[in-house]
Amino acid sequence: MQASGEMASSMTHVKAVPIADYGFLSDGEVTALVAPGGDVDWMCLPRLDSPSVFGALLGRHAGRFRLGPSDVSVPTARRYLPGTMVLETSWGTPTGWIIVRDVLLIGPWHHDDGVSQKHRRTPADYDAEHTLLRTIRCVSGEVQTVMECEPVLDYGRSPVTWTYADHGYHEGRAEAAGSDVSLTLTTDLRLGFEGGQASARTLLKEGDERFIALSWGAVAPPTTSEEAHDRLEWTAHHWQHWLARGHFPDHPWRSYLQRSALTLKGLTYAPTGAIAAAATTSLPESIGGERNYDYRYTWIRDATFALWGMYSLGFDWEAVDFFSFIADVAERDEDLQIMYGIGGERDLPESTLDHLQGYAASRPVRIGNAAHSQVQHDVWGALLDSVYLHSKVADHLDGRIWPILGKQVEAALKHWREPDAGIWEVRGELQHFTSSKIMCWVAVDRGARLASMIGQDSQAAEWQLAADEIKADILEHGVDSRGVLTQYYGTDALDASLLLAPLVRFLPADHPVIRATVLAIADELTVDGLALRYRVEETDDGFSGEEGTFTICSFWLVSALSEIGETRRAHELCAKLLSFAGPLELYAEEIDTHTGRHLGNFPQAFTHLALINAVMHVIATESAAAAAADQS
Repeated sequence: MQASGEMASSMTHVKAVPIADYGFLSDGEVTALVAPGGDVDWMCLPRLDSPSVFGALLGRHAGRFRLGPSDVSVPTARRYLPGTMVLETSWGTPTGWIIVRDVLLIGPWHHDDGVSQKHRRTPADYDAEHTLLRTIRCVSGEVQTVMECEPVLDYGRSPVTWTYADHGYHEGRAEAAGSDVSLTLTTDLRLGFEGGQASARTLLKEGDERFIALSWGAVAPPTTSEEAHDRLEWTAHHWQHWLARGHFPDHPWRSYLQRSALTLKGLTYAPTGAIAAAATTSLPESIGGERNYDYRYTWIRDATFALWGMYSLGFDWEAVDFFSFIADVAERDEDLQIMYGIGGERDLPESTLDHLQGYAASRPVRIGNAAHSQVQHDVWGALLDSVYLHSKVADHLDGRIWPILGKQVEAALKHWREPDAGIWEVRGELQHFTSSKIMCWVAVDRGARLASMIGQDSQAAEWQLAADEIKADILEHGVDSRGVLTQYYGTDALDASLLLAPLVRFLPADHPVIRATVLAIADELTVDGLALRYRVEETDDGFSGEEGTFTICSFWLVSALSEIGETRRAHELCAKLLSFAGPLELYAEEIDTHTGRHLGNFPQAFTHLALINAVMHVIATESAAAAAADQS
């Protein structure tokens, strides 16, 4: 398989930047993707789920923001400044060498927005500055550089008009009719406007440094290179200080854990604590295919894995914030949805943007997500398991939580015998999905344990009997003649979601059903060792076409192999998966085993959560094995 950086030549039918080659920026409210050539191809304002202002990722004329040498498009090197979300791109040209640094600025706490305060979790000492800062420095020779900023608001439907602002040729303001988004471009370059594009050209000589700040909030942008440097440095130190709070094992895979932690923090919407599933919409699961979805929302099922990952790495505050967001919506809503907007919104209507050709001509481009109204029976288990995990770590159960729990357990008991759309949100016929039944068992089992923790012994006993009934039903109807858990009742089809069975302690790891299931998936539901969700020809999911291997499922397989004692196999698979990381150690949703190309929305929170789980599993089992060997 090819590494992601070598893939551009393989995309002969449609020219597109490989998904995994994008750099990811965040300030906790807004995210941006930066292509290797220096283009910001994706950014939405004023929230990460708002309409895009730079949307070239999904359509050629939907806006971009370029900065780099005028005659070189391929950089010599790219990296994050260590421990930060400051992206550094270096270009060597025939005449000199330049370095560009890109960052969404974070500064000291300054919010005076009543709405943001009302919905914010416990305020921190820092806050988003609502500024995308780009600096460029010539380190040797001389380089002709170019800046082209062409925002097109509302997913490429509203071109802007530029006007000069107070600082003469050094500041411009972009606005579009009918939009309340106003952009200010501040720089020590001389700006010119042509149509909807602001541009600047200059010859940089050794030692020269320039800045470009695109801002959209109340905080004044930097006005000098010195101030820009100071703000970039403050933001870099902020990320380094945040990362230093974590607990990372001294292991060769440490950097993957750190980048995953930073990515998850970047996908967290600071005002509410919600974690978005990804920063993008409609990046395809297969090039030219229709499996394109909007992932800029938060899924309840992510809660358990998010809390496990955050607690295991020592980020308790972030875990509490996400848990509080989940508790808020569970307390508010009579019926818990599977997903919400990052501000807690219930209604996420889905539509298509037919004027956009999509990434690599992969239509449709969707905004919103119709799955928000689906019936998925794993949601109650995800909530209860997150509460159980939180209460064990915090050694406390919030008084407001107990009434919520009873409602969720009773919902699981009411509906567990019914078919649903399952964890993969299929849009075909509803089925009795085995993983959904297992998560209903999780809901009732954790409810019983929590009831016991607070002295509700009779309730605990009642729920435990009900949990045993669900388990017995699963073992009777969800296990095939080989002793393997199947995708749904009455089929022999496999499903990678059953790898969760040992992780949620449905059965002991040494139980023959668990071992048989994990090995069957490892041997029969993989391509070159990487796991599929299911075989698309065996599952009525409501879509046509193929899909790549799901990276989250492959990392689940690593964890499950570790659980059943297949330590060497787990290590080898984990090492292989880590080798497929993008150049900046980021992951999309899937990997095409034919090319190594990343597919699906990016960066994908669930993948990074599963990576943390898998790497920590491997490290723990290897440490235990080493300790046992020392004692023998």
